[in-house]
Amino acid sequence: MTPVQLAKATGARIDRATEWLPVIEAAMLEFGINTQQRQAMFLAQIGHESGGMRYTVEIWGNTAAQISYEGRKNLGNTQVGDGFKYRGRGLIQTTGRYNYEATAKALGIDCVNNPDLLAEPENAARSAAWWWQSHNLNKYADADDCRGCTKVINGGYNGLEQRLALYEAAKSVLPQVEIPTVRAPSMLTAILTILKTVFTMFQRGKP
Repeated sequence: MTPVQLAKATGARIDRATEWLPVIEAAMLEFGINTQQRQAMFLAQIGHESGGMRYTVEIWGNTAAQISYEGRKNLGNTQVGDGFKYRGRGLIQTTGRYNYEATAKALGIDCVNNPDLLAEPENAARSAAWWWQSHNLNKYADADDCRGCTKVINGGYNGLEQRLALYEAAKSVLPQVEIPTVRAPSMLTAILTILKTVFTMFQRGKP
């Protein structure tokens, strides 16, 4: 992938795409986002969530939705101040104490005590790719289902039009990626290998 391709897939400026390219490629490789369609869907979604790779921390406007983070049990926000402390970070906007704890355990980073670690480029990319894998979002990419993927990430369909536009742009510029496959040996090959091994052992055992 080139910076130009990443820029078009995420809506980012070319300078930002150049900076982000190494960590995004590494994160996709690590977490199995490994076909053109999967990469296109992933990049479109993180492009929207991050405002074209500009934001790795949720813009806090003390909106009604953000105020509701406080005390949200489904987010694991059980302590006073958790709503703001564990606001969205990373390229897919990890939100809530519960999700920070899960991310910390999966990636081996202490983002529970140091939430801003998720805003750093490598962690921002890895947390997004890990969350993608852990929620099996490749299946939506494989099915060409941007709407379904958006519902899982967003909880609704906010920004669906832009996500779809980025997805189509990404598919048009990203190269096809083939997943290497390892063929299982045939039964005949397996039998011949066993016979050869036995014969060799027999020959070595002869006086």
